[in-house]
Amino acid sequence: MLEQLRSRAAALRTETCAIYLAGRDPRTPWFAKALVLLIVAYALSPIDLIPDFVPVLGYLDDLLIVPAGIGLALKLVPGAVMAEAREAARTQPPGRGLRIAGAAMIVLVWIIAIIVMISFIRRSAPAKP
Repeated sequence: MLEQLRSRAAALRTETCAIYLAGRDPRTPWFAKALVLLIVAYALSPIDLIPDFVPVLGYLDDLLIVPAGIGLALKLVPGAVMAEAREAARTQPPGRGLRIAGAAMIVLVWIIAIIVMISFIRRSAPAKP
């Protein structure tokens, strides 16, 4: 059973790399490229929206967000592009630079979310007389 989980995790990593490569292809529509960028950044980032130490929810976001995003990206990317990208992903695994870019994207999302929340709180606070 453990070996089966390892092989599925390796397949998911290869599919994530293939989606990244398909997102860089000029034949991929711009909206698919944007989704691919977000999904790959989240999947390869060492930083999660919900940290893994939070019981149940920490792993639930990984189990839902990444596969759902990959599924949607697979529907948006042309089939021929995806087939070429899968073949390339088998021969060249993602590098360290991709992981750093993923972490930077997640940090940027957190910073924007915090700024928006602070702005919302400041606007909804009652004015001082």
